[in-house]
Amino acid sequence: MPGPVQSIQRGAAILRLLARSSGRLGVGEIATSLGLARGTAHGLLRTLQLVGFVEQDETSGKYQLGAALLHLGTSYLDVNELRSRAINWADALAARSGEAVRIGTLLDGQILVVHHVFRPDDTLQTLDVGALLPMHATALGKVLLAYDAATTATLADGPLEAYTRRTIVAPKMLARSLSAIREVGWAVEVEEMTIGEAGVAAPIRGHGGLVVGSIGISGAVERVCDSKGQPKAPLVTFVRDAARAVSRDLGASRW
Repeated sequence: MPGPVQSIQRGAAILRLLARSSGRLGVGEIATSLGLARGTAHGLLRTLQLVGFVEQDETSGKYQLGAALLHLGTSYLDVNELRSRAINWADALAARSGEAVRIGTLLDGQILVVHHVFRPDDTLQTLDVGALLPMHATALGKVLLAYDAATTATLADGPLEAYTRRTIVAPKMLARSLSAIREVGWAVEVEEMTIGEAGVAAPIRGHGGLVVGSIGISGAVERVCDSKGQPKAPLVTFVRDAARAVSRDLGASRW
């Protein structure tokens, strides 16, 4: 069987590097970061530019991701059954809860946000579609971890990143949290990813009851949680009802 094509691997590494960067990067910066010869990096960038995957700033000569990638990402979302089946239910959940709604699925040990509905008010918000979120620090992620022993095992092998002082970083504590999620059927996170924010999520199931994604709300702690720091019961009900509705549409017989 033929092995991997090195040039494609390197091109993909450049795209991932640009995606992680907070700004444009020069040829030298890219070459140094990836351990490539400057000429090799420049050739790869020129090829990626020709197909629209990267763009070069005329003034600085530095590179950023290109618009063609947006089209590819949109095409992926259009054929993603989880997203297409959940869109209407996500809109309804946002209206009922008054909070932002996200739908996520597992991708390389992280949560890929495949759909995002803004909180139904006039506040300034940023679209999270395509964002990758940590599994152990989000309600969306912990729900999926609770039903995926293989992914949970990989997290136990290395240190977990602490995003706030409330992030669960101890593997044993995370295991207890995931066990509790399986018992109640939903997950909560309170300031584990971002100070001042909380979230509630529930699993989305497909044929045979297999967990294929998660749906949840997120918002300010004072809106999502009660005076004891627990998620408000009506919001938990709204999230679980939405998850069941999407699961039914995906063919889960239990709902």
